[in-house]
Amino acid sequence: MPSTPLRRFFFPSLNKKYLVRLVFVGLSAYLIFGYLLIPLRIQGKSMEPTYRDRSFAFCWRMQYLFSQPKRFDVVTVRFTGRKIMLLKRVIAVQGETVEFREGKLYVDGNLVQEPYVIHGSDWELAPRTIAPGHVYVVGDNRGTPMARHRVGQVDMNRIVGGVLL
Repeated sequence: MPSTPLRRFFFPSLNKKYLVRLVFVGLSAYLIFGYLLIPLRIQGKSMEPTYRDRSFAFCWRMQYLFSQPKRFDVVTVRFTGRKIMLLKRVIAVQGETVEFREGKLYVDGNLVQEPYVIHGSDWELAPRTIAPGHVYVVGDNRGTPMARHRVGQVDMNRIVGGVLL
């Protein structure tokens, strides 16, 4: 059978050059998708409508290598181990006071506009000051009761990185 470019592409000859390339591509993919650009399968509705249940995103681990998360950043938070991570939005940083009154977010006593929140809520949360080295995170879907959300202060060491769509 004649050797055509298409045939050589799908059925390359197993020579040393091919095997070195194969090992290089495999090792690169392992390092990139295992440590730098972690694939995320989103389960749950706490970040809707920004991130839909059963959708897909990437965690960029280098996002906060030289900076800290800022208010409104969506971050990946290590919940348990390396496998379970949560997507949450930073709504307050260290030293700020956060509270919810009648479903509205207040930071340092000032009402904060949140255009990413579609469903209103009746959340109530007494004022609390964010400790040094922490941020306050919450999901975007405020239509569900606060008790069903994992919210609160998160140690900066638990933030794995930022989220890429």
